[in-house]
Amino acid sequence: MNYPKEAINMTSAWVEGDTRAKQWLLDHNYEELVQLKDAASRHPKAFEFLLVKKFLVLAAFVNAVWDDKKAFKLLMDQKAFQWAAMANYINGDDNALLFLKKNKLEHYAELAHKIKTKIQREGDEGTNFFSSGPFRVEK
Repeated sequence: MNYPKEAINMTSAWVEGDTRAKQWLLDHNYEELVQLKDAASRHPKAFEFLLVKKFLVLAAFVNAVWDDKKAFKLLMDQKAFQWAAMANYINGDDNALLFLKKNKLEHYAELAHKIKTKIQREGDEGTNFFSSGPFRVEK
């Protein structure tokens, strides 16, 4: 699932709270990218939106961020390599960041960095769900 660079850049701005970016995404029919912000933070309604509307790559990305190996495999099977690399980068793999940059996907790298920062900030605020959560699949 490839998005135009501008859509990914607007998603990055939205992750940081830019409401104009959110409106741009909505105006251009990218509601799934609006929902991604909350889904990555484990908000059930946003995650449900991705599933119900069949944005399975984005749903798999969210679960892969939270270390779901099956979700990561789905990303690879769907050839959604940029989303798989983003999840790996968020999980601490600096080689994934190099992959994105080498393949001229810096805008995806920037989005991953902003999602990672958001998750870390929320963890610092006491909402750390690394060990459990409504979307974690037991191994």
